[in-house]
Amino acid sequence: MWNKPVTKIDQIETMILDIPTIRGHVLSMATMRTQVAVLVLVKFSDGSEGIGEGTTIGGLSYGPESPEGIKLAIDAYIAPALTGRDADNVNGAIQLIDKLVKGNRIAKTAVEIALWDGLGKRLGVSVAQLFGGAVHERLPVAWTLASGNSETDIAEAHKMIETRRHNIFKLKIGKRSVREDVAHVARIKQAVGDAASVRVDVNTAWSLQDARWGLKGLQDAGCELVEQPVPARYRRAMAELASGYEIAVMADESLNGPEDALDVVNAKAADVFAVKVAQSGGLKRASEVIAIAQAAGLGLYGGTMLETGLGTAAALQLFATVETLDWGTEFFGPLLLTDEILAEPIIYRDFCVEIPKGVGIGAALDPDKIAFFRRDAGRTITAVAGE
Repeated sequence: MWNKPVTKIDQIETMILDIPTIRGHVLSMATMRTQVAVLVLVKFSDGSEGIGEGTTIGGLSYGPESPEGIKLAIDAYIAPALTGRDADNVNGAIQLIDKLVKGNRIAKTAVEIALWDGLGKRLGVSVAQLFGGAVHERLPVAWTLASGNSETDIAEAHKMIETRRHNIFKLKIGKRSVREDVAHVARIKQAVGDAASVRVDVNTAWSLQDARWGLKGLQDAGCELVEQPVPARYRRAMAELASGYEIAVMADESLNGPEDALDVVNAKAADVFAVKVAQSGGLKRASEVIAIAQAAGLGLYGGTMLETGLGTAAALQLFATVETLDWGTEFFGPLLLTDEILAEPIIYRDFCVEIPKGVGIGAALDPDKIAFFRRDAGRTITAVAGE
């Protein structure tokens, strides 16, 4: 009997892209005007290829991984360990890298996405099919209002509703006083009324005392959900807030893989999980975080690290397989960028994002855009003005 040759991982290449945002994206810890993405290209012995992305928010101000560190971790540690291995054994690759590389979840994610993408292409199926099959063709998608200015945010929200692009809005707060932030949210909620859902993301900026006042004020203003109001390590504070108010409390920075997810469940420190593929450590680990939330009866929300269309397509493949997403998703990353790097952009319409069709993650890169935005091309990228 003829044995089919084993497809091997031949080469893993990385590059950094610098892409300006359409406006200043104001978080509690930083204002983003450029998104930096690490792209991975894996070449296999049979001639097939897979692409992946690892992206963080605001350099090192958000978490322990920087774009430069992500690239270095892949080039110096992950790529040498995987080169020559069976390309179809993605689980084996995940387990090996978890043993050899501690932390570095975003770096692991970028490579893992490329491996799943390559496997899907070789088998002629989508990555969603590799995770059991899609049960959705599109998902509700939120938009973040993060200019920091109430009138600007209100005008933007009305435009999104009128064009039927978004009717779920997440406001980035935590940079100003609690009183000012609550007033800001209340003005926006009053302006959009019942036409839209309003949530907030504090990005860990509040103390427990601030959060008590903040949640009360936000709840009274008609806000539905508050994301990570206190630092990730404050499990008891998160538990107090989750049990003390009707407004939903969502864990985000508290979740770095399935171990954290189980810890948050045991501490009763959240009502909802914001599941991010990169923060979880890859598609497989994110699926485990989702399973823990489902088993505990918690709500689910598809979170973003403001990935380009590549990372967004990968996340959509996974979340298309999740039966119930009580709080929708925020896979709007490509819309925040001044340009698209995919040959065919992801489709957003009727308040939803559509699951990419095709094999693998359902995405192909635009080579001209990659050449323009890659950092090693020596081109200077000028960010757009913004608050």
